[in-house]
Amino acid sequence: METKISSRMFEMAKKVIPGGVNSPVRACKSVGCEPVFIQKAKGSHIYDVDGNEYLDFVCSWGPMIHGHANEEIMDAVTDAVKDGTSFGAPTTKEMALASMVVEAVPSIEKVRFVNSGTEATMSAVRLARGFTGKDVIVKFDGCYHGHADSFLIKAGSGVITLGIPGSPGVPEDIVKNTISIPYNNEDLLEKTLRERGAEIACVIVEPVAGNMGCVAPSATFLARLRELTEELNIVLIFDEVITGFRLAYGGAQEHFGIMPDLTCLGKIIGGGLPVGAYGGRADIMDQIAPDGPVYQAGTLSGNPLAMAAGIANLRLLQRPDFYKELNEKAEFLADGLKKAAESAGIPVTLNRVGSLMTGFFTEGPVTDFESAMGSDADRYAVHYRQMLSKGINLAPSQFEVAFVSSAHTMDELKTVVEMTEWSFKKLA
Repeated sequence: METKISSRMFEMAKKVIPGGVNSPVRACKSVGCEPVFIQKAKGSHIYDVDGNEYLDFVCSWGPMIHGHANEEIMDAVTDAVKDGTSFGAPTTKEMALASMVVEAVPSIEKVRFVNSGTEATMSAVRLARGFTGKDVIVKFDGCYHGHADSFLIKAGSGVITLGIPGSPGVPEDIVKNTISIPYNNEDLLEKTLRERGAEIACVIVEPVAGNMGCVAPSATFLARLRELTEELNIVLIFDEVITGFRLAYGGAQEHFGIMPDLTCLGKIIGGGLPVGAYGGRADIMDQIAPDGPVYQAGTLSGNPLAMAAGIANLRLLQRPDFYKELNEKAEFLADGLKKAAESAGIPVTLNRVGSLMTGFFTEGPVTDFESAMGSDADRYAVHYRQMLSKGINLAPSQFEVAFVSSAHTMDELKTVVEMTEWSFKKLA
């Protein structure tokens, strides 16, 4: 597979963009190769500048739940752009999408749109601090909530992919107000919250961790987290940037039946355009300016193109049996990957929740950051390159998830299983 043009583009990009990329994982450093530059995409496939075609399981890191360039979403964006791209003023589209979000997500009574998942999480934490009058936040090792200063402690995503222990440029005064504890450890959770509850404004959590690979909550973890935060008057924030509208129409909170106080959203609600949102209980949300004293603003927040794409995206999710069919595809793929590993005789732990999954190159189980870090990242890198050579685009990191979309066909998934078995046998 020739990628000469991509290689040339990467060298040119590095002269004007740090690392040649606008998000670190895209550089493919951890998988030992250069990135391919994508020219276009359609359905379940992406196409690079050299003309190579790939079956895609990155799905733009989650938003493309209907596949790429879905016609209904593209039509909505095309119609919207004819009226202008940004107004800096209220529009009916943002009101319409807000109404859909409030109706869909069980815990959200009011919602504010922003431009990214990072903006959503940092705004939700500021709101929790303003609402409670407390400063300390609690997060979980390996959970990634964007690149705001408060979150870059034992974070997931590119931070662990590149082996960065936090980040220079984050002041100690900010770090001291963040506590990071192991995911799924209920004993330490209770000890931490009870000892420092008077200082803790909020706990923020990915209800299904997606940035140290796919790691599910234990059967009782989220329920215990909800009980403790409610008892101790601590705001509970679900970061559903990945799981929102992916695990169910109402997100992970509908899937697990656990209601947070605030929820952060992104990805799917913008249909592939830049977007984020945070919402929750009305009494908390009413503290945001202009109704309250907690300030947050954004010139492009509620951008009409993103709102139009989001409305079309959510309407498609309302089709009968959408999630049933999507999850059946994911289950078929996950079962096939497990069998491929068994057939090759190599240790792979396959974690799946709904249409999210990760194959960890380790003898399981993987339940937290420490067990995820026991994976053989070098072996994954070889597997990634082998699959890419066969036209299968996986996440360029052991510590990310694969996304299944409604555009993936059963025949395509069978092909992926066959190629995976081939790759695993070469690794054995």
